[in-house]
Amino acid sequence: MNQGEAGENPESRFSAVLVGAARLPGVRIHREAYLRKALARYCSEDEIRRAIEETPAVAGISTDVLDKAADDSIRYETAKASALSAAAGLPGFFALPATVPADMAQYFGHMLRIAQKLAYLYSWPDLFSDRGDDVDDATMGVLTLFFGVMFGTQSANAAVGKVAGMMAEQVAKKLPQKALTQGVVYPVVKKVAAYIGVQMTKQTFAKSVSKAIPVVGAAVSGGLTYATYRPMAKRLKKHLSESELARPTHRVVVVEAEEARETFVAESAESHASDGKTVTAESPRS
Repeated sequence: MNQGEAGENPESRFSAVLVGAARLPGVRIHREAYLRKALARYCSEDEIRRAIEETPAVAGISTDVLDKAADDSIRYETAKASALSAAAGLPGFFALPATVPADMAQYFGHMLRIAQKLAYLYSWPDLFSDRGDDVDDATMGVLTLFFGVMFGTQSANAAVGKVAGMMAEQVAKKLPQKALTQGVVYPVVKKVAAYIGVQMTKQTFAKSVSKAIPVVGAAVSGGLTYATYRPMAKRLKKHLSESELARPTHRVVVVEAEEARETFVAESAESHASDGKTVTAESPRS
């Protein structure tokens, strides 16, 4: 495949935009700082501390509280994305080559911001490393699936549920690298990326039309962003809030999956033994 063909590939186009948006200033959310701020209105200091050290689910924070915090973040990000989109619509037709790519980048940047915020509230691990601007393949995969949920693709819904189930079952705090980069989930990631690449082209055209008339274009562009961004964020919120990771029944630790299972069985055995009961360790589910 030559360079021109690669550039026209919807999957490659989406991946390039996603990586570019992830490198924009202010896009990456610091998990600890965000959870502390988002939960401050609703939780005690001890609950917040445990949510940061482990997860909000392990801290026992109710779904109602997490939903309120999620709605606060959705309102904030929607208003910010809409305002910036409207501002980008002001120059009119002659500035289109500059404003449309910039508008698309900031739109995807805000999608990344809300995806991270919702993920952290509903007990997903830190998605970005503090080292450099690179986005690893597993993070790219899970973000692609989050975007797929926001765009309403059923395959992304199923894949996100599968990844959440893997992490919950393994009592692991890290993303399942193999599943997201070469395993059972990877083909879905590629399919979703290609689908969003096509939708992205359609969205760019719609924004180009909306910006053709100054001032009026600003209002239409901002309104279009509001009308699309908020429902997409709500869709992701609903899906993540119903996943296995969000259920307050899993203790998450930073160890490998097999070690975590062994520790859990050992602790369980000691507990039951102290009660004078016989313990039989069952094999972990496949």
